[in-house]
Amino acid sequence: MKDSKLRIVMISSECAPYAKTGGLADVVGALPKILRQRGHDVRVIIPKYSLIDYNKYRLQPFLGTMGVWMGNGQEWCTVHFADNEGVPVYFIESNKYFDRPGLYHDASYNDYQDNPRRFGFLTRAALQLCRDTSFAPDIVHVHDWQSALGPAYLKIWHWNDQILGRAASLLTIHNLAYQGVYSASHYEYLGLQWGNFTANKFEDHGRINFLKGGIQYADMVNTVSPTYANETRTPETGYGLAMYLTDRGDDYIGILNGVDYAVWNPAVDQRLPANYTSHDLSGKGVCKEELQRRFGLVEDPNVPVFGVVSRLAAQKGLDLLANGVEGILNSMVAQFVILGSGDPDLQTYFSRLPSRYPGRVGSFIGYNEDLAHLIEAGSDFFIMPSIYEPCGLNQIYSLKYGTLPVVRATGGLEDTVQQYNEATGEGTGFKFILPTPGALADTIGWAVSTYFDRKPHLQRMIQTAMAQDYSWERSAAGYETAYERALRNQQK
Repeated sequence: MKDSKLRIVMISSECAPYAKTGGLADVVGALPKILRQRGHDVRVIIPKYSLIDYNKYRLQPFLGTMGVWMGNGQEWCTVHFADNEGVPVYFIESNKYFDRPGLYHDASYNDYQDNPRRFGFLTRAALQLCRDTSFAPDIVHVHDWQSALGPAYLKIWHWNDQILGRAASLLTIHNLAYQGVYSASHYEYLGLQWGNFTANKFEDHGRINFLKGGIQYADMVNTVSPTYANETRTPETGYGLAMYLTDRGDDYIGILNGVDYAVWNPAVDQRLPANYTSHDLSGKGVCKEELQRRFGLVEDPNVPVFGVVSRLAAQKGLDLLANGVEGILNSMVAQFVILGSGDPDLQTYFSRLPSRYPGRVGSFIGYNEDLAHLIEAGSDFFIMPSIYEPCGLNQIYSLKYGTLPVVRATGGLEDTVQQYNEATGEGTGFKFILPTPGALADTIGWAVSTYFDRKPHLQRMIQTAMAQDYSWERSAAGYETAYERALRNQQK
């Protein structure tokens, strides 16, 4: 497949560095670059949100007007262009849909009520852009529910289209819990034909389910880790779609996300006060000292620091930490730094914790990229107690930074972290199974005892962790295989 040059268009609601709320943006920002290096012609299409700085990212006009046919007639938009390290990125501008503060919801985390129309329009506009520029893709690669209608549009409206008629589709599911379920009152606007509003396609208890329809129509479906692919085939983790994913058989696979080591690598990370490698870890000590200083912790190199960079949400297991951290602080020698935002109750709890345990806990409510890098580098351990985790990126960053992950054995965390073997010193982190505060506390205690009592094991684990390779090269090869299978399925 590496010798077969493909034309690929990716349609997404996010792409780093332009618009990001999570790992989806990182994938869409990084994967096209690697695919392009491997010889493929890859183009990305996202919304032109008002938060995207036109001058900062050097956007330029591309199409002054473009007509897009929706179920109620033709609507209009404009298109802009930017070069993302060799990857063409196109921005669909519609003040009606994208000129607002948030990507998906307002400041109170209430979904925009017209989300199905916003992202239905984005997807149709992206396909129209291909037609208007005569870019005939071999692959239309859509991501999550926001662009999951793409495969359906190809088969319903463009099956005999000169530009799009031969395109195969791949749907990547980054998080199955978010499916795009909305009132059927939007269905007419989406232009999907009422004959397709059935239980095995778009209908979900009388409502529209974008992701469900995408699973049905896509030529190939993948998610972002092999373990999560298996978990989502079960009723417990399938969120109502397990049966439909199981029915896809071998056409539903898991491809582990990669990371961009040009950005997340302590040897070259420009956000750190000192760089370091596995051969010389002295810079990690400098980072730890700076981390303790920045978060108001006692500056002691001999106290283990546990870092958290996360959405403060139940899915991320941060309630497990909230319910157990004080018992840990009262019984163990350890420090904690927490960076994140989300659930108001968790925000309040973690913002008040430093005043109750001064010098031992630091927190920053919100997000700060510099602090995120400093926590990865300066911590000794990184906590990710997720209830479920499709892939996860921070644990992979942590490995490269020699910061041993403490994770629940689920999804991509299970796939990327090797359990510590206390008999041999092998492993790259500490894993637990039960999603309880006690299981997390016990595992943190295991890490603390290893820090103080088994220093040679700790050093061996750090060396092993930093030697792991989760670069995008391996992931890109997996996507090339998925594209090849999608093309075969489309031609059946």
